[in-house]
Amino acid sequence: MKQKLLWFVWFILAAVAVFVLRRRIIALWLKVPPPRNRVRIERGVQIVTPDGIRLASDHFAPITQRACPTILIRCPYGRNWRHGIFGLRVEFVAQRLAERGYHVITQDVRGRFDSDGEFEPYVNERNDGLATIEWLRQQPWFNGKLGMWGPSYLGIVQWAIADVPEMRALFPMITSSSLYDIVFPDGAFDLGLILRWITLLELGEKKRYRSLAFGLFLLLEMEWRVRRALMTLPVIEAQTRLGGANVPYYDRWLQETDPNSPLWRERLGGIDHAQVQSKIHLVGGWYDLFLRGLLNDYAAMKATGNQPYLTIGPWYHFSNVFLMWNTLPLAVEWFDAQLGKYTNRLREQPVRLFVMGADEWRDYPDYPPPAQPMSFYLTHDGSLSQTLSDTAADNFVYDPARPTPALGGNQFSLRAGPVDNRRLETRSDVLVYASPALETPLEMIGAIRLQLYAQSSMPYGDLYARLCDAYPDGHLVNICDGLTRFRPAVSGGSDAVLCVEIDMWATAYRVQPGHRLHLIISGGAHPRWCRHTGSENPLFDTDIRQTQHTIFHDHERPSMLVLPVIES
Repeated sequence: MKQKLLWFVWFILAAVAVFVLRRRIIALWLKVPPPRNRVRIERGVQIVTPDGIRLASDHFAPITQRACPTILIRCPYGRNWRHGIFGLRVEFVAQRLAERGYHVITQDVRGRFDSDGEFEPYVNERNDGLATIEWLRQQPWFNGKLGMWGPSYLGIVQWAIADVPEMRALFPMITSSSLYDIVFPDGAFDLGLILRWITLLELGEKKRYRSLAFGLFLLLEMEWRVRRALMTLPVIEAQTRLGGANVPYYDRWLQETDPNSPLWRERLGGIDHAQVQSKIHLVGGWYDLFLRGLLNDYAAMKATGNQPYLTIGPWYHFSNVFLMWNTLPLAVEWFDAQLGKYTNRLREQPVRLFVMGADEWRDYPDYPPPAQPMSFYLTHDGSLSQTLSDTAADNFVYDPARPTPALGGNQFSLRAGPVDNRRLETRSDVLVYASPALETPLEMIGAIRLQLYAQSSMPYGDLYARLCDAYPDGHLVNICDGLTRFRPAVSGGSDAVLCVEIDMWATAYRVQPGHRLHLIISGGAHPRWCRHTGSENPLFDTDIRQTQHTIFHDHERPSMLVLPVIES
């Protein structure tokens, strides 16, 4: 009995010690500097926009006499722990930043959770962001230095007000400034992304008062609901199968698919990079759906003379709870350097890339690093050869009733990222080309492209390609992929042979000796790129048409894979 009492006392003392030291324990776990001050929270602050909308906000204030910079976090998923698992994430970050000497404002965007109005993606984010900054200017504790943090949509809202004079530091993760390229990658509708996102928004607010433990199952329920809607025709009616309320912007987006339409150019057109003077650290993942847009933002900022920092890891969109745990040290380092007085904490090189296959981080002065193009030619015997030769054409049939699936890769899904592709290669609607086993490592960093000479039986359709790393034991891991959508203006009719270039996105990958490169070609990857029905209006058509694709590989029509190879 005495021994049990002693153990109980030790347990109570340990619990008290953990509670007292919790902030330092969290700092050690996250590998961030120790907290510098305590935090006072003012909840339910109402920031009123010029049109009378009240934006619900929380203020995390460091208890200090020093003038402190401000970090703004605007979120559609809940601003604090009372709004579920995603809100808890936002509050956790706000606490960590405030402990290190920052005023932090977390805010529900218009029409979400405690904020007034109707939510429509991006449309009101600039005006509401400007109204919030105007409110900040009137606060006695605001010292004129402002930063923003956040992944995904929390990054999109950063770009919306990136050009304001007070904006000194942005930290957008797994995101992009171009909404059109997110919704229509390669010109094809990302059905999986939009249906899952609509469901996630609806479930997040509907079940906001459930326990945090219940929130862990929210993504699983999202997948269950979306699965029954993915094969709906016409596609414009797919949202009705989700079981939630009608979402008007879903219909608007599908009715205006032209990137030059007023909807995308004027209402959802994004920011002029030349007007952005803020220091920016872009964080992405090689398997993230925003990867191409993020790299485009990097290139656009470089073109204006701005030197953004860039970090890309081996992540997909839901890795590490939206990249929070493994990137918070980077965020603290970035804000301390740009808003504070700790410039010595920044790494020397602005670009840091994780090279998959080699499993190591590399630093570079720019992206992409210098590389030499290496070509592999497609041949009729299923080879990828570095020698061009005349061989017979290959063909396959794409059937929209049984669409070639998207496996892993850059999806908005729990099952994204690198996966085993062997079951994809066994399908009759794909072509597979394989290189000989490599004798030396092959290292590539940058954009991968495929030049295809093809003929299709229908004037409308898609051609898709995926590059994989084939292990000696048979394991087949996807590296990157891409799609091109063709139409009569490009193809010249069903008898024409098109020369199309498939942008297979980008990667940093080392293929080890003994491994092979596998190239998979098909007519789609549903629902990452919504299946093509073979007609002029695939989003509105209820009829489906099979398409036969023929791939040529001879001296006059050299279909080839081009890799950006760097010295190991």
